[in-house]
Amino acid sequence: MFDEILGLPLHPLVVHAAVVLTPLLAVLAAAYALAPRTRPVLTWAVAGLAPVVPVSVFAARQSGEALQEGRFASAGGELGERIAEHAGFGTPLLLVTFALGAAALALVYVTRGDRFGRPVQLAVSALTVLLAVVALYYVVRTGHSGAVAVWG
Repeated sequence: MFDEILGLPLHPLVVHAAVVLTPLLAVLAAAYALAPRTRPVLTWAVAGLAPVVPVSVFAARQSGEALQEGRFASAGGELGERIAEHAGFGTPLLLVTFALGAAALALVYVTRGDRFGRPVQLAVSALTVLLAVVALYYVVRTGHSGAVAVWG
């Protein structure tokens, strides 16, 4: 399912969605958390990206595993090590994007009106910013290690 599309490996095609959308969600969610005046403008962007980003990372991870099994299962030496390093970042990135997506949606929910109070809003804001930073770290490390695996 996550192997090919029109005869081309799926991974190089879908990985770009994860590499572009993850930092976009991280930056917009952090701005939403830290700059309350931006919330009316950013609400739909944050709420829309929050479920899309984990799905794109999941697709990139699954297609990467299919690519590794289908074309690089016997890769050894330096190439094998580079692929293993790159693949090792897939699960942490997936987990943190699921957490960031959930935190971003929770932040949008708790900041709508005064139902939860300022302490809850601050706690969810802090969690969202922390997860945004971690997501940025992992998407950069994952993307860089993938580029090194391909281009040396």
